[in-house]
Amino acid sequence: MQTFREVREEDCYYVDKTPYILQLLEKGKHYFLSRPRRFGKSLLLDTLKELFEGSEALFTGLHIHDRGNWNWSAHHPVVRLDFAGGSFKDPGYLQINLAAQLDGMEVATGVSPRYDTAPERLGYLIRSLHERSGQRVAVLVDEYDKPILDALDMPETARANRDYLRGLYGVIKASDAHVRFTFVTGVSKFTKVSLFSDLNNLTDITLDRRYSGVCGYTDDDLDMVFAPELAGLDRDRVREWYNGYRWRGAEKVYNPYDVLLLFDSREFKAHWFETGTPAFLLDTLFDRRVSSVTLDQMMGTEDLLSAFEVGTIGTEALLFQTGYLTITGEEDLGGQALYRLGYPNREVRQSLNRVLLRRLVQDSEQQTANSIRLQRLLAAHDCAGLKELFGAFYATIPYQWYTNNAIAQYEGFYASVFYSYFAALGYEIAVEESSSHGRLDMAARTGGHVYLFEFKVAEMAPPGSALAQLRRRDYAAKYRHLNEPIHLIGVEFSRDTRNVTAFEVADG
Repeated sequence: MQTFREVREEDCYYVDKTPYILQLLEKGKHYFLSRPRRFGKSLLLDTLKELFEGSEALFTGLHIHDRGNWNWSAHHPVVRLDFAGGSFKDPGYLQINLAAQLDGMEVATGVSPRYDTAPERLGYLIRSLHERSGQRVAVLVDEYDKPILDALDMPETARANRDYLRGLYGVIKASDAHVRFTFVTGVSKFTKVSLFSDLNNLTDITLDRRYSGVCGYTDDDLDMVFAPELAGLDRDRVREWYNGYRWRGAEKVYNPYDVLLLFDSREFKAHWFETGTPAFLLDTLFDRRVSSVTLDQMMGTEDLLSAFEVGTIGTEALLFQTGYLTITGEEDLGGQALYRLGYPNREVRQSLNRVLLRRLVQDSEQQTANSIRLQRLLAAHDCAGLKELFGAFYATIPYQWYTNNAIAQYEGFYASVFYSYFAALGYEIAVEESSSHGRLDMAARTGGHVYLFEFKVAEMAPPGSALAQLRRRDYAAKYRHLNEPIHLIGVEFSRDTRNVTAFEVADG
């Protein structure tokens, strides 16, 4: 549900976000928030709408009603723009959509338009509502960036939509004397220069620790609000599958959509992921030949994570803003924050690697057959059978992927194929894991066994060097305390034949 009134009047579960709202109201006036899709942004905006309209009964028992100092008798007009509906790929559709939204608000409020163009109509609407009510207006913008994101594969349309929106949003700042509060939400964070140059007074709370939980559910929320729904579910498994999103705050949060569908279906599935992974994301990762191994080890500054622009979208920014990577750590780099990025949870790690494999292999039946066989071989701990299977992995990759592909010359590419097959099955994996002996290429644990892999390109290393390195550096030492069988597997590839040339196994 995205309608606050319905949630409250139907006595549904509701995680109280009004402490955050109260803090926003007390500390500022104009805000911007970026969060991935289906994270509760629309419900948050609808809660703000009911608050400004003075719907006091809906807030009974909530933090802002019981502990806040809100004037419920002051009913503020609300101007709400919502770009969630429709497809903005067609040139000119944005203008049509916006005109329809303004028509609806003018009819609902009784304000007769005096202008034909949208920016002038919006400015006049805001001024008129203030003058007629005596209360300044709350301006709420939902999915502000969808007209641009929809058209990213059509750069001319995307830029035209961006430039049109820039003029529209500039009206909000120009109407500041008539505005009580502004809140703009979206998935991405386009640079202020490109989109918000005329609305440069927004306070960006996307990475503000104080608001890291403004959308999403915390562990405490699940245990307190949804306790009846947790009965019969493995609590640790819920956390492994769906928890893990962080925006610099101390707490990790769950995507609400995942949690609610889990409670309804009682099945651990990729609920959020399956609602639609944008083709543009997969196209970008594939076109840039991004190794899947690197996805869980990316680094970025705040500027880099905000570098989202038509035609110049950084890989880190794209993955972070769309919710496929999250902040897993932070360090100070000469006064500048440096963020470590990684998968938030099992759902994203497993599902993203599955679709990347599908795009890479381009034969879904063969990919499925390979995955099933891998699962069965590991269940039987059949290391000899793995050699033949791993050769099949690379035989299914089209020749075109290797051409003009620099990383296909190095071991990282071959390791990424291994990694994606393992990750797509949900196995516990570590890559480039450091120890006192060096950095291990890949470790996997499943069925009470430990598999340690070292990868080499035959043309760049002497024969037998992969297994020799595993032994010489004694990578197994780190795992012996588990008292589980350890398998050392040295894999060597040829960039000429594009396949496995040596596969050696030893006990660790």
